[in-house]
Amino acid sequence: MRTLEQASGYLLEGPIKSYEIHGHGLYLVALKESLQPVGMCGLLKRDQFEDVDLGYAFLPEFWSKGFAFESASAVLKFGVNVLGRAKMLAIVSPGNAASIKVLQNLGFAFSKNVRMQPDASEVALYEWQ
Repeated sequence: MRTLEQASGYLLEGPIKSYEIHGHGLYLVALKESLQPVGMCGLLKRDQFEDVDLGYAFLPEFWSKGFAFESASAVLKFGVNVLGRAKMLAIVSPGNAASIKVLQNLGFAFSKNVRMQPDASEVALYEWQ
């Protein structure tokens, strides 16, 4: 995105629309003390999947500090307790050992490899239930 109009359009048609339609989306993850943003975590509803999927991304300087596990745990509880979800998914690059470990520690299990688009590389699909 290179302009405010592009950013505004992305937000309106992406995250904001997701909150309106599905009641969830990606949420800011920030340090408690300073409110400094460190990343995002939330539930996404993609057309390719019947179930919602957990997604997270953090700035590199905040990797391996427990933020993914802590925020994803809270999002899973939200999915179960507020949204009534009994099953959730997660997608991860097969070589991303750190994220795979986070997903396994959260109780996700590998399901299969999938392609998000026909010409894209395969990603690993994990399931939680």
